[in-house]
Amino acid sequence: MRKILTIVGARPQFIKAAAISHAIRDLHANLTEDILHTGQHYDDAMSAQFFRELDIPQPRYNLNVGSGNHGAQTALMLKGIEDVLLKEHYTGVLVYGDTNSTLAGALAAVKLHVPVFHVEAGLRSYNRDMPEEVNRVLTDHTSALLFAPTQTAVQNLEKEGFSEKKIIFSGDVMLDNVRHYAPISNPTENRQAPYILATVHRDFNTDQPERLKNILAALCMVADKQNCDVLFPAHPRTRKILENMNEVSLSGRIKIMAPLSYLETLATARRSALVMTDSGGLQKEAFFCGRCCVVLRPETEWTEIVECGAALLADANPEQIIDAANKLWVHTPCEPTQFGDGHAAEKIVKNIEVYIK
Repeated sequence: MRKILTIVGARPQFIKAAAISHAIRDLHANLTEDILHTGQHYDDAMSAQFFRELDIPQPRYNLNVGSGNHGAQTALMLKGIEDVLLKEHYTGVLVYGDTNSTLAGALAAVKLHVPVFHVEAGLRSYNRDMPEEVNRVLTDHTSALLFAPTQTAVQNLEKEGFSEKKIIFSGDVMLDNVRHYAPISNPTENRQAPYILATVHRDFNTDQPERLKNILAALCMVADKQNCDVLFPAHPRTRKILENMNEVSLSGRIKIMAPLSYLETLATARRSALVMTDSGGLQKEAFFCGRCCVVLRPETEWTEIVECGAALLADANPEQIIDAANKLWVHTPCEPTQFGDGHAAEKIVKNIEVYIK
């Protein structure tokens, strides 16, 4: 029996890890899994509840790193993960996405000659000002296996010169999860009238007052025109910033809420009229739930959703946001066939088994 270490630290990674953990269990794979939680997200609403709700094994290790500047946070993670890898004998390390936890796990493992398996490899926004872009590129270059969620991701890796033997088109584990959990998900409250689901959490939006003010103003104008509310689940950091902004009180249309659990997010997105977000994960969840999305960024790594007309890039420009919302309000997105067949986790586990043999 071979043992792998799964490294997670942030909300999107807990969700992706659920699909893989279930596949390891359900396939009776020749694998066992330990989970290491870096503590990058530590609030109960952003962390512990996902383990309970999605039936993920409790972490064997928790580094409790918490928040901080990128360099300091990554350094603490790197040391903690290295200590665990030196203590235990793992035949591989599994990392997800593009957070500081992802990069720290990949660097610690590759320096100790432990194979790295990267789920959600090959994504590119081509914006190196985003910490996430740097993390995902560097992680890809340390990895033994690159699990690409789309053919676009495969092509990105091929253009960068990666060996074809490393690249595996797995499909997207998020699609696995949505197909499994959406039918049993329920919103926090039943709303009959149309509403918009909106989130803003990326630092280039929250840390620049003019950008955040523009987004809030546009949300209010769209809500007024459509005569609906904006449900705004706020990351703890975003909530603190919003509390210090008088602009939020200008409209009762924006309903600031606590962060939603994963099942609540799916249900709320599925019953919404429109999703507006700077989150890569929520862009996909909206699409998989049959809803369109206004992307509050100048670019997206999920280009497939834009190319099929289910999402529009609007950045923090009020005119673009309003125009995109008007265009997408009555639009029905296509089926998410670009993201695989809903069995990505099975393919990933089987390929890891083959590799470590």
